[in-house]
Amino acid sequence: MDSLTAYPLLREPRHQTLRVRGLDMHLTRWGPEPSGSAQPVFLLHGWLDSGQTFQFMVDAFERDWPVVALDWRGFGRSEWPQQGYWFPDYLGDLDTLLELLSPGVPVRLVGHSMGGNIACSYAGIRPERVRCLVNLEGFGLERTAPRQAPARLRKWLDQLKTPSDRKDYASFEELAALIRFRNPRFGAARAALVAAAWGTQVDGGRVRLAADPRHHWVNPVLYKREDAEACWREVRAPQLLLIGELSDFITKLGADGTDEAFRAVFPHIQIARIAGAGHMLHIEKPELVAPLIEAFLAAH
Repeated sequence: MDSLTAYPLLREPRHQTLRVRGLDMHLTRWGPEPSGSAQPVFLLHGWLDSGQTFQFMVDAFERDWPVVALDWRGFGRSEWPQQGYWFPDYLGDLDTLLELLSPGVPVRLVGHSMGGNIACSYAGIRPERVRCLVNLEGFGLERTAPRQAPARLRKWLDQLKTPSDRKDYASFEELAALIRFRNPRFGAARAALVAAAWGTQVDGGRVRLAADPRHHWVNPVLYKREDAEACWREVRAPQLLLIGELSDFITKLGADGTDEAFRAVFPHIQIARIAGAGHMLHIEKPELVAPLIEAFLAAH
């Protein structure tokens, strides 16, 4: 990686592989080892991301928290399941991971996008296991209708017969340049670290995305927002929802994306907006995101 764009790590990460439900799962850890007086904070990344990109947010913390960030199955450095991907498996993986690393102790969860959705559902399904919850742009998906099912299933069947296309790049620098082009608010140094987290070197020196390309397949099971909201209403833990002021994700939800809608389904929620940030707010504006998260964690 070009030394001129190297990101200076303030907190050195540690890497661990843990067997979770038959798969080797990669963890990135920062800070001291957890103890009875310092329980771990679990960071849950979003779709096509990895736990390592929480580096910027962790570096912006004032306090040295014991932090654990996993790579979900099929993302980052975690193993790829052969049978495909189903949302309940993420809940199962999280439940097992918490039993391994924080047995019997309610946990602090911080989730971005897909990770925020998983955290919110889990906090409603296992309310006794969650002490508090920070949700970074994990709003759920748009509502679906039964009439969409036939076309969705046809597309899924067609994708089963199509070889997965694994995009590759000449180098990490080329991947970093593309990431920065698509996410100009990252800057060069952050884009370089993200490229190292998202890519993996293969024979010949080329770089491929580490995530399983099957994540791009459609899910044959329609998303039911009503089911998600039923879980959300069971959340007992206090929750902080952070929204990027420049993000267009929330606008796609229409009436479901308003503060009033969120307060109607989440009984204990605070909402804050991050100026100058889009959907990837933990990478774009960690200096604004981290103090809000840290103050919330310290209060709960």
